[in-house]
Amino acid sequence: MLQALKRKGLHVRPVMPVVAAPAFIVKTQHANVIHHVSQPVLVGMRTTKNRCGYTPHDHMEKTTFCDDLTAVENRSGFHVVHDNNSGNAVKPRQRRPRRRLRESVRARAGAAAGKIPPLLFFPRFMSHELIAAVDLGSNSFRLQVGRIVDEQIFPLDSLKESVCLAGGLSEDKMLDAHAIQRGVQALHRFYERLADFPPESVRAVGTNTLRVAKNAGVFLHRAEAALGFPIEIIAGREEARLIYVGVTHTLPDPHHQQLVVDIGGGSTEFIIGEGFTPLQLDSLYMGCVSFSLRFFPDGKVNKTRFRQAELAAQQEMQTISRTFRKLGWERAVGSSGTAKALTEVLENLGMAHRMITREGVEYLKKRLIAAGNVQKMGIELRPDREPVFAGGLAIMSAIFKEFALEEMLFCDGALRQGVLYDLLGRQRHFDPREATVQTFMTRYQADERHAHAVSHTACQLLRDISPEAADPWHPAQRFLQWAAALHEIGISVAHAGFHKHSAYIVANADMPGFSRMEQARLAALILAHRGKLARALSVGVHGEDWSLLICLRLAVLLHRARSRTHGPLPVRLARTKTGFALSVPAPWLRHLPLTAAALEEEQRYWEGVSQRLEIITISAQASAKAAGA
Repeated sequence: MLQALKRKGLHVRPVMPVVAAPAFIVKTQHANVIHHVSQPVLVGMRTTKNRCGYTPHDHMEKTTFCDDLTAVENRSGFHVVHDNNSGNAVKPRQRRPRRRLRESVRARAGAAAGKIPPLLFFPRFMSHELIAAVDLGSNSFRLQVGRIVDEQIFPLDSLKESVCLAGGLSEDKMLDAHAIQRGVQALHRFYERLADFPPESVRAVGTNTLRVAKNAGVFLHRAEAALGFPIEIIAGREEARLIYVGVTHTLPDPHHQQLVVDIGGGSTEFIIGEGFTPLQLDSLYMGCVSFSLRFFPDGKVNKTRFRQAELAAQQEMQTISRTFRKLGWERAVGSSGTAKALTEVLENLGMAHRMITREGVEYLKKRLIAAGNVQKMGIELRPDREPVFAGGLAIMSAIFKEFALEEMLFCDGALRQGVLYDLLGRQRHFDPREATVQTFMTRYQADERHAHAVSHTACQLLRDISPEAADPWHPAQRFLQWAAALHEIGISVAHAGFHKHSAYIVANADMPGFSRMEQARLAALILAHRGKLARALSVGVHGEDWSLLICLRLAVLLHRARSRTHGPLPVRLARTKTGFALSVPAPWLRHLPLTAAALEEEQRYWEGVSQRLEIITISAQASAKAAGA
């Protein structure tokens, strides 16, 4: 045994054993070597300090690996391996442990006979939960991996790919093939890093360019296949909210009322918030890529072009500047690429530290105009930042003028950090979408008691046909609850065709926490919750949404009388080969002629689609037996 260990480069020395059996310590320069793990058992040990300075303790965990090889993990992170056939021990090559080791022992079994398979003992932090965010920006695609420690997210890994997606957007809002290919290749490289992540631990979001591109669907189909995860297109104000979340969780002291500005590739987000709460959100269609292509297409900069770019940016901001000034702020904060590039340039010039100043912006503006292009300015810039620097500087100059700023702090937090914290909130049941739904119910004066009754019955039916959705936080059940809560908000517009008004509001309003695709899915369920089912086909209801739709339609139908009956209804829904079957007690249905007629009509509606609905009336005895079961 010891000869095999020596051949692996381990130094062997005899020591006085610290346990009843002779022992040796096994540790290579880079990792521990443990073999053939079995179930651990506790053994007693004397407190003895060895020559290497490590102190085993009274109670340690012993693991048997084979007939003559066992190991004990002490609190210092070392494993004392027992050889029942000798009294030798192996000295570790490093005198001090770099980090504490895991308490649990992991090994890979199945080694060839007579060979010792190595096992790496990883540091404790590797056991923490990992989450990842993918930001499909108009200029760059970014991947951020974080680990969760005590409900805080610590950065673990990040990747950046300069895609310049907005550069491939034509005047008629179509992405060209080269831009699509660049994006797909970047996401394919991200896939290698995310391959082992579960779906619920990754969130990918697309921003302005994918919001405006008419062929965004073509890109998304290829992009999701390359990335291996779904991609959400988020609205401008939702992007602003997530940026604010990322900034406030990165600032050392976020408890101020602050103006946050994020100049992206295709849009610029403005947020005023106090502490962690955003008060005003807006997103304007101007970015460093779009402005560089619009005003400096050949890279040449002169006073006239720069002034035109500034004026165009100020005109965009005039729609929001009065509201923002009325709210006020204590400090201004900049995030993302343009703010970072300007901060780094001013720091290299010795004009500021971790901030952008009015004086610095004016200096860079004059220097750029005098040079004629970015390459001749004589400043240090990353290669991917040079083509979009002029457009970003023009927008920043306009921001300083329009909002009368003197200085702007720089913050490393941005959209991807906000996505991580938003994802953490969803996993920990602090989902902003819940608050959004409640806000919409209050704003549009929805009947909360009726919405709750419909939601309760719809979820009851969903559990009948999908037992896995019994978890209250199951995505399907939550979507169904939201649809039930919002299905009548359109009544505040007009009762006639209220489901259309409800669907329009949900599809087009700014709903914090929801992506555009989630809003479209929710709107489709609401639009198709009553009347003919042909519209369900037209809005693209498919897959599991048919199950959600039938549960919602039946729940609304069964609660049409808006009675104050409490408790679950005596109905059961089941799947069949052709669709669904609803079992209803005959005595109960005889007292509800309106419901009986509505169920017959609902049955006819389902004959026009691929699914079928069968209404089964059961006797009182069968109903009682089913209830008892």
